[in-house]
Amino acid sequence: MLVYLRLFKESFSFAINALRNNKLRTFLSLLGITIGIFSIIAVLAAVDSLDRDIKEQLSGLDSNTMYLAKFSFGPSNVPRWKRLQFPEVSYNEYKYLKSSLSDAEHVAYQLFVRRETVRYESNTVSSINTVVVSDEFDDIQALQFSKGRFYSESESNTGKPVIVIGDEIANSLFGELEPIGKKVRLYGQKFTVIGVVKKQGSGLFGDSNDISIFLPANYVRNRYGDNNKNMNHIVIIKPKGNADIDELKADVVQKMRARRGLKPDEIDSFFISVISGLQDAIDGIISTLNIIGWIISGFSLLVGGFGIANIMFVSVRERTNLIGIQKSLGAKNRFILFQFLFEAVILSLLGGLIGVIMVWLGSLIANAAIQDFSFVLSFTNIFLGFGLSSLIGLISGVIPAISASRLDPVEAIRTGM
Repeated sequence: MLVYLRLFKESFSFAINALRNNKLRTFLSLLGITIGIFSIIAVLAAVDSLDRDIKEQLSGLDSNTMYLAKFSFGPSNVPRWKRLQFPEVSYNEYKYLKSSLSDAEHVAYQLFVRRETVRYESNTVSSINTVVVSDEFDDIQALQFSKGRFYSESESNTGKPVIVIGDEIANSLFGELEPIGKKVRLYGQKFTVIGVVKKQGSGLFGDSNDISIFLPANYVRNRYGDNNKNMNHIVIIKPKGNADIDELKADVVQKMRARRGLKPDEIDSFFISVISGLQDAIDGIISTLNIIGWIISGFSLLVGGFGIANIMFVSVRERTNLIGIQKSLGAKNRFILFQFLFEAVILSLLGGLIGVIMVWLGSLIANAAIQDFSFVLSFTNIFLGFGLSSLIGLISGVIPAISASRLDPVEAIRTGM
């Protein structure tokens, strides 16, 4: 055992000395592997960070929440011209489903409307994400408030001119003033601020609650009617905790078909999208991004591996005379083999270390430059970087090392001379 430890130590010392004596060559070899490791770790870390942020954004939603609308949230086999003929989900259909779905915990109604401008005295905020919903929306989304509250069922049903605003909207309009009870102007009318949503941060899916306002759906319905072409209607259904999701979905389909009088041979004139399906689609996208990242970075790693192999062949040729002398003095083949293998692996590990450090520095810069997004370099990715660099060094150095270990000492000395 001690013999092998001494062999490793001497081989390691020879490798380090060889790298020190050829600084330019060592630097060029490091550059190739560093770029490769940096590329793959940076891509994987970015994709992991994106995946983590998406899941955090969706964590506040029940994965079984359903969205009933004339359009689909994902790909559809129904032709576009056919989808355009589907009727909007009506307010009466929402009321019908709310009263008849026994397995639904909450059923909410939402109108997708254009962005609006809100004013308070001389302060104005333009192009605001306007969320027009019934009062059940608060129960489904579990909104958190820094001040005030969401509007009640009575305020929602009567379409009372009350408004809930996001954190950034409150700061822009009121600054240090107390926003609750203040009157803001919207749609040419004054709305009373009754709540401020707690700061959320940037949102990956649409706008953040920080730059959104919430209005009772019936206020907009009473003002513009149900047939306005600039509005899309949607019903949000949150199932009970013990409900069978497939059965609830089938129940919604059956009730909607019956209410709309669809014949058995007619297709559904609506779509039901489920959050879990969206999560599956996101997982598929993340997997695809990972594969693409591996493919792109693989080429960089391949170039780095070829660079190390080329340098090692050059190193064997330059030290042929030294190899012959070592073997003539009794050096075993495995000593020569380990000497060059260590040199290749050390080169790769140094390149991997520099690549990981570059990714870490890049993550610090990214986190400082991009607000509300956390770029995280995980231990898994760090371990992967070092593992890949070691593997590349081993593969790139094994053939040159074997060729060096098999040199005939007499021929090696003669060739070197």
